[in-house]
Amino acid sequence: MSSTGEATKRPARRPATRPTARQVGLEGGHEPGAQLPEAARGFLAFLEVEKGYSPATVRAYAADLEQFQLFLARRSKSLEDYEAIAREDATGFLAELHRLRQKKSSMARKLSTLRSFFRYLIRHHLLAKTPLTGLRNPKQESRQPRALNVDQATALMDAPVRTGPAGIRDLALVELLYGSGLRVSEALSLTVDDVRADRGFVRVRGKGGKDRLAPLSEASRHRLTEYLDERDALRPAEAEQALFLGARGGPLSRREALRIVSRLAVDAGVSQSVHPHTLRHSFASHLLQAGADLRSVQEMLGHARLSTTERYTHLDLRRIMEVYDKAHPYSDKAGGKDHAMQADEARKGAAAASGKPCPADSANIDPGNIAPVNANSARKGAGKTPRKGK
Repeated sequence: MSSTGEATKRPARRPATRPTARQVGLEGGHEPGAQLPEAARGFLAFLEVEKGYSPATVRAYAADLEQFQLFLARRSKSLEDYEAIAREDATGFLAELHRLRQKKSSMARKLSTLRSFFRYLIRHHLLAKTPLTGLRNPKQESRQPRALNVDQATALMDAPVRTGPAGIRDLALVELLYGSGLRVSEALSLTVDDVRADRGFVRVRGKGGKDRLAPLSEASRHRLTEYLDERDALRPAEAEQALFLGARGGPLSRREALRIVSRLAVDAGVSQSVHPHTLRHSFASHLLQAGADLRSVQEMLGHARLSTTERYTHLDLRRIMEVYDKAHPYSDKAGGKDHAMQADEARKGAAAASGKPCPADSANIDPGNIAPVNANSARKGAGKTPRKGK
């Protein structure tokens, strides 16, 4: 009790909580996975040197391993003693991620990281077999890429920008993301020497260290040429070769690129949320809508598998169905039932006037009662009279 007779208030104890997914990520300024055991650090070096993974990808792998390391520590285990890790530890880790409300795609990626780590140990004769045998990825949600329509993309490319070199840089960046379909990491890793505006392409370093040539649109060539003329006004650091520069003369960061795209979308009056990857989705879907073949789009996007590119065909089909629903007179959403009934009555009236039977209406035929017809057997049976009694 205090001298005033009031009870002294003690600070409330904060309940112990498990670390959240965001608390597990790597802090900038040190080597990815610096706190991990030697085997895990060797795995990260293998990814960077032998597999040619980008620094961002290696950091993601390191963050996944660090998160699993923290989980193992609560079970008195460690990645250092990898032979003691059991299948139950991995399933418990997935259950923990589920409690943290991680997306199933994130859970699958972390599980993929663990699979790659144990494969590395087996490949280097450090482990006899993986403890993840029979462990499946969580069932993924069916999500389609979000893309802008052509009018929205055009408005974004024509959005008002800041005056000066920074505004010219912003327009060059969004034109490149949409006009060439680059990933934001690919655009930000470009150097001045990678740009061949006079020849209409840029040299891109994609995932896995794979290089490709990406075509430049006429607008991209103009914007990039204009930006390169003004690039020195952004005061690049000594010997800095990055194409896109930030406020301090160093390479433009992903966060700055996200702000640029978001701000231009708002200024252009685009209602939906727009990220740099939205422009890549829009590039692919607009090409397919214009009749480009899937294999060419795959090469331009730098996809290793055609199935990845096939996601964009669903966007094109959905757009086609929306147009049909709005415009076709037989569409239910456009009053198609009324049109079909009117057409049916007209056919019946014409049949009654001519005295001929009314042809069957396709709307009244049950597709389940129609037997499939084999074209070859139909041709062979043409002109033959069926035998009696059969």
